[in-house]
Amino acid sequence: MAKRKTSITNLDPVWDRVRNEAEDIVQREPILGGTVHASVLHHDSLEESLSYRISLKLASNDMPAQILYGLAKEAYAANPAIGQAARADLVAVFDRDPACNFFVQPILFFKGYQALQGYRIGRWLWENGRRELAYYFQMRISEVFGVDIHPGAKMGQGIMIDHAHSIVIGETAAVGDNVSMLHSVTLGGTGKTDGDRHPKIENGVLIGAGAKVLGNIRVHFCSRIAAGSVVLRDVPPRKTVAGVPARIVGDTDCDQPSKTMDQLLREQC
Repeated sequence: MAKRKTSITNLDPVWDRVRNEAEDIVQREPILGGTVHASVLHHDSLEESLSYRISLKLASNDMPAQILYGLAKEAYAANPAIGQAARADLVAVFDRDPACNFFVQPILFFKGYQALQGYRIGRWLWENGRRELAYYFQMRISEVFGVDIHPGAKMGQGIMIDHAHSIVIGETAAVGDNVSMLHSVTLGGTGKTDGDRHPKIENGVLIGAGAKVLGNIRVHFCSRIAAGSVVLRDVPPRKTVAGVPARIVGDTDCDQPSKTMDQLLREQC
């Protein structure tokens, strides 16, 4: 096996680990060498790698990858917090998803992680008044990954979207740090009313598969929403809710359900 190269100057242990794992993939599975080199090993930073991967995925006849690559690099250079969030999201996926064995996997293969990083570029465009381009990112992320996050929505860091099929997050929704959600989650409105009309999800919340959280309500920190629930009212801190409509069925009894990922309806998680 080739000797691992570890950077001393850039002090980026996440990126160093990604590169080392990518080198190992090339050794184990040479047929993926082209993909791994193009997506990871040809780049000098996680930001450059993600810029390439996102642009490749979201390119279309309307918008070539080269233009998207330039936009992504511009966003990362202008706002270093986007790259910091990408690292926090990567660690979150590795820590919480038992199917994730390496840091490099989400970058190459996990559409939830890729969609979230694409959203972050679209969000930067939205904040800088480039609304039409932001809508393009939203459209292509939805078409390619099945994840529809409005660029006006606010997303924290350390977020894991597992499986990431049929995720919908509305324009005025806000999601805090260290939140986990599974497939078919909706953070939506309740009708045609404009203004602030979508849920606010605080830190450490776990949202189960198929759950719908509707309206300008607040899901307080470290709470847990059971799979298939429809939440129409505020959820107090550290409570578990379940049902249609959802009601409180117990306490979570742990600091952050989003990290344990335990969805069983029992007294302790």
